[in-house]
Amino acid sequence: MLDPIIAFFQRVFAAIGRGIGMVVAWFLWPFLAAHGWYRDRSWIIKGPILGVLVLLAIFYGQFIYRTQVWHGFDPAFVQAYKFEERTVPAGTALPGEANRCQDSAIVTVAAALTDQNVNQNSWISSTLLYKLGFFSLDWDNTPFMDNKAAFQRGVNQVVRRTAIQLADNLGRVRGTSGINNDLQSARGNIQFNETTWYFGTNPFGFKTPTPSYYRSAVSSWNSFNTSLSTCESVFDTRSDNLLQLLDGMASDLGNTSDILRRRSEEFNAGWFDTRADDRFWFSYGQLYAQYALLQATRTDFSGVIRDRNLTAIWTEMERQLQAALRIQPAIISNGSEDGWIMPTHLATMGFYILRVRSNMVEAQSILDR
Repeated sequence: MLDPIIAFFQRVFAAIGRGIGMVVAWFLWPFLAAHGWYRDRSWIIKGPILGVLVLLAIFYGQFIYRTQVWHGFDPAFVQAYKFEERTVPAGTALPGEANRCQDSAIVTVAAALTDQNVNQNSWISSTLLYKLGFFSLDWDNTPFMDNKAAFQRGVNQVVRRTAIQLADNLGRVRGTSGINNDLQSARGNIQFNETTWYFGTNPFGFKTPTPSYYRSAVSSWNSFNTSLSTCESVFDTRSDNLLQLLDGMASDLGNTSDILRRRSEEFNAGWFDTRADDRFWFSYGQLYAQYALLQATRTDFSGVIRDRNLTAIWTEMERQLQAALRIQPAIISNGSEDGWIMPTHLATMGFYILRVRSNMVEAQSILDR
């Protein structure tokens, strides 16, 4: 009585097996055909082909290593600088030391974040294989190899905004003195295009790659801090400068929150959303950089934060950032907010971004009174 049922399932599984076999055969056929053709050629033809394949294996092996291994990644890396041991705000004369002033923690962290992007790691967005894509498909449109690039761009977005504030406001006296040459140079270099390789077509010719400009920005920031430590430069820690710095950060977070919201609402395909990972890691990079810079800002503007009673708000802001940075899923999912199988990492990240931004807005309102 069960024989017809058993026979039916046997036929079903046999058909499935044949289908899988046909798919595997279709996938392997080009490789088997190429192997057969290659085997019958002379070494005059085999040699160059083998050399090209070895070079491709080396280049792609290096590319995979660069995109998958993250050097220096540590949301708490600022603690190594021991900013809490500083006793005076940035630009202030050090007690008991002649012609010595406190350098800027903000400048130190901006340089460290950029150094991490282009010296401790390769700047992924301007590498040749990243620009070529996956069979001409942009890596950002795939679930592979783009997480580190998105993270680096998120960090760089915050550093760029900070570089503008440093050159236009923080490194000048009430915006009326001349712009510091080092800060001006750093601002120009860090704004350079993120995807330039050694050669390009628009315009056609050889070029200086992106990482070279960013390394120059690091050198300029270090040079500024050296001159600041000998009291040759200025760092203006007024409350309105802190207000503008927070305003820029809050504006960036508002824009990122909107991007995450739209992606979460319009493309909630769970684990199958191929753009969810770079959206997540871009926002993560922003929070990573802002967490570091806010700790530095707390040090540089210690007098203002103490005088305006911002300590509690600042502590809560840093606590929210710490909580967001603990979210490090192996696979990014953009599921429905009421789903129970596929999580919604974008909505979760957006929640923390809004919490941090609300703290920033509250701090701004106190500074603006």
